[in-house]
Amino acid sequence: MSQQGYVAAPPYSQAQPGIGGYQGGFGTGPTQPLYGHYGGPPQTFTAPQAGMMKSTVSSAAGMPPPPVSNQYNPNIQQNGTHPQRYPGPPAASGAYGQPAQSPYNSMASHAPPPTQQLTNEMSAMNLGNYAPGPMQSPPPSTSSVAQQPFQTSPPPAMGQPQMLPGLQSPHMTPQMSPPQSPHSPQAGMPITGQPPMAGPSMAGPPMAGPPMAGPPMAGPPMAGMGRPFPGAPPLGTGGPGIAASPGYPQQAGQFGGPMAGPQQGMPGAFPGAPSTLAGPPQKKLDPDSIPSITQVIEDDQVKRGGQVFSTNIRGQVPPLVTTDFTVQDQGNASPRFIRCTTYTLPCTADLAKQCQVPLASIIKPFASLPKNENPLYVVNHGETGPIRCNRCKAYMCPYMQFIDGGRRYQCGFCNCVNEVPVFFFQHLDHMGRRVDFYERPELSLGSYEFVATLDYCKNNKPPNPPGYIFMIDVSYNNIKSGLVKLICNELKTLLEKLPREEGAESSPVKVGFVTYNKVLHFYNVKSALAQPQMMVVSDTAEMFVPLLDGFLVNYQDSRAVIYNLLDQIPDMFADTNESETVFAPVIQAGVEAFKAAECSGKLFIFHSSMPTAEAPGKLKNRDDKKLVNTEKEKTLFQPQKGVYEQLSKDCVAQGCCVDLFIFPSQYVDLATMADVPSHTGGSIYKYNNFQVETDGEHFLRDLRKDVQKSVGFDAIMRVRTSTGFRATDFFGAVHMNNTTDIEMAAVDCDKAVTVELKHDDTLSEETGAHMQCALLYTTLSGQRRLRIHNLSLNCSSQLLELYKSCETDSLVNFFAKSAYRAILNQPLKNVREILVNQTAHMLACYRKNCASPSAASQLILPDAMKVFPVYMNSLMKTAPLLGSTELSTDDRAHQRLSVTAMGVEDTQLLLYPRLIPLHNTDVSSEALPAPVRCSEERLTDSGMFLLENGHSMFLWLGQGCPPDLIQSIFNLPSLAHLQGHMCALPELDNPLSKKVRSIISGLLDKRPNSMKFQIVRQKDKPEMLFRQFLVEDKGLHGSSSYMDFLCYVHREIRQLLT
Repeated sequence: MSQQGYVAAPPYSQAQPGIGGYQGGFGTGPTQPLYGHYGGPPQTFTAPQAGMMKSTVSSAAGMPPPPVSNQYNPNIQQNGTHPQRYPGPPAASGAYGQPAQSPYNSMASHAPPPTQQLTNEMSAMNLGNYAPGPMQSPPPSTSSVAQQPFQTSPPPAMGQPQMLPGLQSPHMTPQMSPPQSPHSPQAGMPITGQPPMAGPSMAGPPMAGPPMAGPPMAGPPMAGMGRPFPGAPPLGTGGPGIAASPGYPQQAGQFGGPMAGPQQGMPGAFPGAPSTLAGPPQKKLDPDSIPSITQVIEDDQVKRGGQVFSTNIRGQVPPLVTTDFTVQDQGNASPRFIRCTTYTLPCTADLAKQCQVPLASIIKPFASLPKNENPLYVVNHGETGPIRCNRCKAYMCPYMQFIDGGRRYQCGFCNCVNEVPVFFFQHLDHMGRRVDFYERPELSLGSYEFVATLDYCKNNKPPNPPGYIFMIDVSYNNIKSGLVKLICNELKTLLEKLPREEGAESSPVKVGFVTYNKVLHFYNVKSALAQPQMMVVSDTAEMFVPLLDGFLVNYQDSRAVIYNLLDQIPDMFADTNESETVFAPVIQAGVEAFKAAECSGKLFIFHSSMPTAEAPGKLKNRDDKKLVNTEKEKTLFQPQKGVYEQLSKDCVAQGCCVDLFIFPSQYVDLATMADVPSHTGGSIYKYNNFQVETDGEHFLRDLRKDVQKSVGFDAIMRVRTSTGFRATDFFGAVHMNNTTDIEMAAVDCDKAVTVELKHDDTLSEETGAHMQCALLYTTLSGQRRLRIHNLSLNCSSQLLELYKSCETDSLVNFFAKSAYRAILNQPLKNVREILVNQTAHMLACYRKNCASPSAASQLILPDAMKVFPVYMNSLMKTAPLLGSTELSTDDRAHQRLSVTAMGVEDTQLLLYPRLIPLHNTDVSSEALPAPVRCSEERLTDSGMFLLENGHSMFLWLGQGCPPDLIQSIFNLPSLAHLQGHMCALPELDNPLSKKVRSIISGLLDKRPNSMKFQIVRQKDKPEMLFRQFLVEDKGLHGSSSYMDFLCYVHREIRQLLT
């Protein structure tokens, strides 16, 4: 795939019956991207009468039609993204709500059904398959239509059925490459679907206006697509009533029609979705020919899976996050610790600005390494501490150049020449390399740790081991639901498994216990006591810890007293009817306890309702659905200022990390309550309407993972770069006191910080660019250490090099985090628009500067970014970016905050869930069945599919599931006997049951969060929830399908290029 990107080609490059007036290219699409408003349900509009179709050239050639005011019903989500830049489709007939009057009811009307329109738009798009290899088919010949599997055939005469040449080429499977066309050097892919002369001569009806002028009727691309891919009419027919009139192009406002939801009775209808288009069911358009994430993942696994990735080469692109590979550190940090949006930086700020590809790295300093990779070496430079550059303070690393026979070294970051300390001196070999190069991790490896001296400790004295304080809300809700009892029982076994250093007998972590409602109860669990003692603090305004000795204890010593306490807590509060709680004072108490014990640590808070009791940090309900889709929507995501802001600072200063487990039954203002966890390196776990029977296991899995994670405490991180560029912006569960120091009260193996990089000078192609991430933290046993990760990147003045070494998964991580931060300050509509514009801009810049010349009608994508549009479309469907009043404000805030701390693999899975067919699993094979694309198209009535996205897991059962399948998984005679709300599969002694359960438990173990497991049957009500994870399809809240989005982006790209 040398220099050329991925080009899209057939099977679509042919005009469809009934769509007379379009050039085979994307030719006559309107210049004006009339997308209504991108992303939500567009307006219904009436097709003009057949006789009035001549208006194709109503506006000056090539000019967009004049904007038309669209009427819409104000309380319907007016599709967020674009401000009036995209005028709504012309002549909207009335507000949305009347699909019934839409001209599509009678398919005999002259407008082709919207599907045709889609097919046409796609055919115009000339998308291509991905196979870069040799072409299996002969080049198209221009002589006869019969031999042109992928060519635009002239429109048939009125009423005459037309073959769809591309869709039935006898010798082409969707996976095969389309025929090589002699004039298109794109990555070995042909792309033009038309014969070389695909100009107006092929364009069909004489009315097809000048290329680009497009019918002024053009509406949102594919607005009329009710179903995900309604597709073309059955092969070989023109579809009932769709006659192609050679005289006039038939438009129904291009792609007209309401985009409401899928229709009843059509594949993909949801119960209760408004039935929009009546009409004959049609043959589906083949979505196999547009880039597929599952294919990209599978190809990378085949190509690079199981291999060793050596990090000895500057700027090499690692395998995808989804690929299994082994890393051998040879001078650059493993991609498990640092990934970049591109591994070749543009040399100048101007180039960076021109392509708009964000330059960023995603750093996961504590990432866990697989068993077959070495843990980091610990280097001790003695009492003087780690060797650093005198000027820029970078730590000794492989990028330092030794000179003067080894007596001095030149810093690889700021070029300052430093003396080598006497104890560190070593001679150089004939290559100018130190003789002890391979013996010193800090000279030969990308990642290692230094032992820090007292200068790196608070008050210049060594830290104490950390503490874990469990703080349980014992108000009425939590007692009644059985949650308190569940937590207390679990802690008895969980405390045995507190994290410990490699090879240590027991954990050094100290533990403490607090219960609270309107007041706080502290427990003295000193080992000498026979019974635990309770002390109550009711003055929540001036929080203090009533006991020093006996609050934070070693679990092993005090085990008997702690057991006793955990048995008593549920009984002690069994008769409570106190429903009010406090929250800020609880965190304050934790900070005070750590201060008194002079240690850092973690608070595990189990809380259920909005804190309404009189105390600092009291909250009131500010959830207002009227704000959705207004300028003020951003206030729903902003935490309330004051108490919680100060609390975050106090926590970070003390090294107190907060993990919040929240069990709400209604709105709790999570944006504010989760503010402290999200600035202290903490996690937020949310269980709506918690019930022990259905959610108990899910919560306990989260709690176990959370308590047992490997963690660094009281951490501060800095990213240093070589001259020419620097780190300017930071996204993560972090606190920034100034512009350079990233502070985290704790950092665990799943937390990542995304760092944006900007030029401040020109970079050099020969020296490349270096970055060093240094993390100072306290280990479990109370040792202060510095963890160093180094990475070197290439620099180039050729944009092609940048696009070749892009990493889509990292780009998407960056876009998700920056969009989620942006919604705090600007309307969603603007944020979505920026995302679309930047997507189009990045791809247009590639097209203009890197791709070989080709027809404007082709969509050409860089190979490394060919699935980028799928992820971007999926990002725009996530709850925080969807302005829908049906979504809970707390859920949106929760997702916004969770994503902020995610690493690349977590955002990848969240935005493109794995859909795994289980019905034909090979029980003897170790491997997971290959995932399929996230689209309803891929589900089969007789199938059983598992879907997971890192937060939810569904087992979907088709209506036609064979009884023996149901019997072996559920031990039930048929699907009808299945009861709702099963939260685990029964343990049955048969190979299929064992295999399916092992797949599920393997995935649950692998992900950072426990996923809630739900079983859904096809056509049952809960299936709605499952469907919103099929991200290639239309969303429930009016968001577009991947296919629509791709067409839309293509149109935007063409506009940028013209």
